[in-house]
Amino acid sequence: MSDDTIRLATIGRIVRRRGRLLAAFAVVGALVGYGTSLLLPPRYTTSASVLLPGAWEQRELLTQAEIAASSVVVDRAAAALDWSGTDGADLRDRVTARTADGNIVTISGTADTPERAQQLADQVARQFVSFAARIAGDGTDPGAVAPPEALRQLVVQTSRRITELAEDSTGQSVESVQTRTELAKLRTALQEAVRALDEADPAAGETDMVVMGPAVRPTGETPPTRLQLVAGGALLFFLLAVVGHLTAARMSRRLRTEAEIAAALGSASLGTVDVPAGPDGDRPAVTGRRARIRRLLGADVRWDVPPPQASGDEADRRVRCRRVHARLRERLRGPGDLLVVVPEGDGTALRAAGLLLAEAGGEDRRLRTVEVPVSGPLVPDRDDESGALVVLSAGLWTAEDLAGVAGACADAGHEVVGVVLAGAGWASPAGAAGPTGPVPASALAAGGETRGVSR
Repeated sequence: MSDDTIRLATIGRIVRRRGRLLAAFAVVGALVGYGTSLLLPPRYTTSASVLLPGAWEQRELLTQAEIAASSVVVDRAAAALDWSGTDGADLRDRVTARTADGNIVTISGTADTPERAQQLADQVARQFVSFAARIAGDGTDPGAVAPPEALRQLVVQTSRRITELAEDSTGQSVESVQTRTELAKLRTALQEAVRALDEADPAAGETDMVVMGPAVRPTGETPPTRLQLVAGGALLFFLLAVVGHLTAARMSRRLRTEAEIAAALGSASLGTVDVPAGPDGDRPAVTGRRARIRRLLGADVRWDVPPPQASGDEADRRVRCRRVHARLRERLRGPGDLLVVVPEGDGTALRAAGLLLAEAGGEDRRLRTVEVPVSGPLVPDRDDESGALVVLSAGLWTAEDLAGVAGACADAGHEVVGVVLAGAGWASPAGAAGPTGPVPASALAAGGETRGVSR
């Protein structure tokens, strides 16, 4: 698994075999999302649009958007709203402004209720228009009048004075006619100058901003909503659980191939014995509170091994057992009993050892099965056994665990003559030849032995 590419089939196997555990993680994530939604109050957002007449460049529109969301405008809006416990600093994070097509500045306001969100957007829009007009000189403050407007007023007064002088210049003399002609030219020149000033002033005709109607009262919360937080939490924890399974499998040091297992035990592989997988055939016995919780959540089900394949009928399994016995006889150096060592907690290997014992009928050699804990392996001392046969499942034990078992056999004077891998497979739907039930567990207890079929 650590060197394999992650495929969809692998994720599907995790979902099928650890569905209850993944569902538990999803429920926990949903509860976390719900708790987060309680800590985050609901938010409602709406927008008001302000139209800027005239020709504006993009950078000028961006400047106006920055002004609309500036602290000056927001502070004025906060003072006008006069919400208790809320000032301009609190509203600055709730107001945004952006430009849109058609010289439009969209101002968005966020609040904890739809009514307040609507009031905030409308008030900021009004304050923005008022502040922009004051900057451009369209306000009523005399001290805020811009120099170009003062120049226009002076030109108007001068034009009126020229008209008065022209009316006073009566008579048909050459001097009077020449004076009235010069005054008319001067008035025309002033009017053209004013027209040129209006055309040259980009602020002329551009300061009459218009609020395009009141903001629409929002009908739904601003994302993330409570439902989105709950769903997001469930999905996040589900994905974390799947990623955790994949990470644990890639970091696992458990041996899964015959060559690795045989090398760790310092012996040779004699073959594979598969047993029919029952409802709980690949699950350890329930002992203790933690084990019961693991079984309830499905965490005791192996998922990082390939799915069981069809093991055929009883006749096929007996053929495999006889082949293992034939290879075993070739490796034994002399007569004597044989010790079958099974790691403690490996139910599939224990059932496979039962099949080997059952197939040993007619031989003069007695087989004795012992379960050895891998945490502190202890094998009975050698009596008249000619060797030890280790039966175990792939993917359960590390090289250190198997080295400990091999060391315990060596300390007790037993030579590991072979390794048999046990696998769980589905029984063939075709009729089975002979009995299909495994050897009773009582016949496989530590110290149990058989000559022939143990039933």
